[in-house]
Amino acid sequence: MELKRLNKAISETGYCSRRGADKMIEDGKVCVNGSVASLGVKVTSKDVISVNGTIITKEVENIYLVFNKPVDITCTTERHVKGNIIDYIDYPERIFPIGRLDKPSEGLIFLTNDGDIVNKILRSKNSHEKEYLVSVNKPITNDFIQKMSNGIPILDTITDKCKVEKINETTFNIVLTQGLNRQIRRMCEHLGYTVRTLKRIRIMNISLTNLKVGKYRSFTKEELQELQNLIENSSKTEEAS
Repeated sequence: MELKRLNKAISETGYCSRRGADKMIEDGKVCVNGSVASLGVKVTSKDVISVNGTIITKEVENIYLVFNKPVDITCTTERHVKGNIIDYIDYPERIFPIGRLDKPSEGLIFLTNDGDIVNKILRSKNSHEKEYLVSVNKPITNDFIQKMSNGIPILDTITDKCKVEKINETTFNIVLTQGLNRQIRRMCEHLGYTVRTLKRIRIMNISLTNLKVGKYRSFTKEELQELQNLIENSSKTEEAS
């Protein structure tokens, strides 16, 4: 049976990062099989881990869902937030979203109970592609496409070069490898445009295809295998964030 460090086991539940786990262990908030744990302790899948008296050990198989998020649903696990994604989906097991989509945006988001895959996907320097379909409030010019593609100054930085393609007069497709806060909306605003609709249609190898708004499905075996291959060499450390 595989032994792993306690902080890694905690992070894989999605409860917090390894660094956060170390802090909780140091503060005496973590127990293993009912006893207060110390830094460096190793555990197996049979051990019961609790934080502040609440068991966080995963007792179910890994869950990987593709969800087509509607507008006005908030990507948070905080159940007191009206319209939170967890209550909306009402899945029978504990799951959490990988990343987020703004409340006014819609489209593809993953949900899982596998904290390890979350860490790999979210590291910004891992350059995983995310594709969006965006409509704006006025005609798209060649200058707009060129500037969006080459980088826009927002949030005290310049966005990475990206693929941008005009679909029709007011709609474009954009593929990002960054995840800055409200990035596409801020980029458009810098150029004098307002986003009317924003829909994420792909994350890495997985697309929405015909999944209806508000519905979810499990990853296929092929999708999961390809995704794991894509993130196999992704850093999970703090240095990659």
